[in-house]
This record gives sequence, structure tokens and C-alpha cells, in this order.
Amino acid sequence: MLKRAERNLIVGLDIGTSKVVSLVGEVGLDGSIELLGLGSQPSRGLKKGVVVNIESTVQSIQRAVEEAELMAGCEIHSVFAGIAGSHVRSLNSHGVVGVRDKEVSHGDVEHVIDAAKAVAIPADQKILHVLPQEFLVDGQEGIRDPIGMSGVRLEAKV
Repeated sequence: MLKRAERNLIVGLDIGTSKVVSLVGEVGLDGSIELLGLGSQPSRGLKKGVVVNIESTVQSIQRAVEEAELMAGCEIHSVFAGIAGSHVRSLNSHGVVGVRDKEVSHGDVEHVIDAAKAVAIPADQKILHVLPQEFLVDGQEGIRDPIGMSGVRLEAKV
């Protein structure tokens, strides 16, 4: 049996308006996840998904994480957190660049994603992440990985 430190652990944290939940799972060799620990605490300091009292919110998170640590017999150092609320938005965008050497490179993909990210957003908002949905090479749709393809025009839908 492997020590907890040698195991492939994954931790999820959901900070909701009514409760904070922390889950600890072990990722198996086949990609399955076995639940090892669960912590759940009433959510304090949040109203409609917005933090109104940071200290109360931190305490709710700490208690949920400590509960999950105790059940799983491990120390939690990082988590995957779910972010929700009326302040979270999604935006679709489109970028277009010319392919430099008629064969799509990693650099071309980076440039087209940068072009798609070049949208005006309000100063009080921030881009959390960009998820490429598909690429187009010379108008051909439905491409997941364009690297190595021949063409002169690369587009990205993000």
C-alpha cells in the first residue's frame, strides 16, 4: 500500500452560497477517482455568490478543508475550485492570423489564440482562461489540433 504522500490525490472545492464542500479523491491508474474524504460546512460570509465577509468565508473554507483532510488522512496543499455566480461570464471570440511558413506551427497557434483574446472587456473584469473550441485552416472547420497542417490562414474559435 502506498503512503498518502505517494498517492495521486486530487482535491475539489465548491464555495457555494449555502455550503462549502471539499472532496479528496485518489486518481487510479485507469483514471477513475476513489473518494477518500469529504468536508462540508455551512457557508458564511457569502450572499448570492458574492463574498460579503471575507473572514467568515475563509473560516467556512478552512473548516471544510480540515474535515476532508481528517477523513482522507492527508494534508491539502492545493485545490481545484469551482467559481460561480452572477459575476462570472462566458464570452465566445474568434481570431485570425496568417500562417508564416505555410505549415501551422505552435507559434501560429499561440498567435491566433492571442488574436482571439484581444477583445475589449470592462476594467473590473478579468479573463480567467481561454478554451479553444475549434480551429479552421483555410476555411476547413472542425480541426482540434492544426499543428503540422498546410495552409495560409489559421482561425480559432475560443
